[in-house]
Amino acid sequence: MLVDGVLLYNTPLLLVAGEDNSVRSSIINCLLSSQGMPTGLKASSSTVAIGFSLAESGANTFTQQAIDLNLSPLDREVFVVLAINLDPESPDQQATADSATNCSVTTTSQTAVGNLGDANCLAVAQQRIRVNATSGMASAFQQQSLETPPSTLEYIGIIATNDFFVQVEGAGNSQLKGVSGKVYGYRAVASADIYAALVQSEVLSA
Repeated sequence: MLVDGVLLYNTPLLLVAGEDNSVRSSIINCLLSSQGMPTGLKASSSTVAIGFSLAESGANTFTQQAIDLNLSPLDREVFVVLAINLDPESPDQQATADSATNCSVTTTSQTAVGNLGDANCLAVAQQRIRVNATSGMASAFQQQSLETPPSTLEYIGIIATNDFFVQVEGAGNSQLKGVSGKVYGYRAVASADIYAALVQSEVLSA
């Protein structure tokens, strides 16, 4: 749907019934903007989608993967992020304990899954199952950045170095968990002063 020059992709709530009669939800969010370029940047490519998939190295173990953008620092090339779609695997439902699958996308390397309070964090997604140990009843919860697409934004982030990073970590699961997703954006060339400022800001936020 096109609103005020912005293409908004539907964000449906998908309910999935598990074998244990629990109900789990998944929300897909996407924002594509046709508004003007960020100040000091000139587009050098059309919009591209970069897909990725990452699985834990061990159950409930923090795992990270670097995704190469093939940017040219000599040409002061950056990547303007328009939208990010994260699809974490559902956590395992346990009889008496909570479980979760957490994931994030950041501009710099991390030692833990990021949150939106971090300057270098572009997107997060969390799926959780809360269990009442006494009754055995369980409830599922899902959190994801950009639940309400900000239609006034021209972009959601700028990556000035050559990689972005994907993190995933489960909690209380008996099986390995993972995340797949896509980053939507375009390459752009920055002026010398803007490029220097973007690189410095990204490095300092690591």
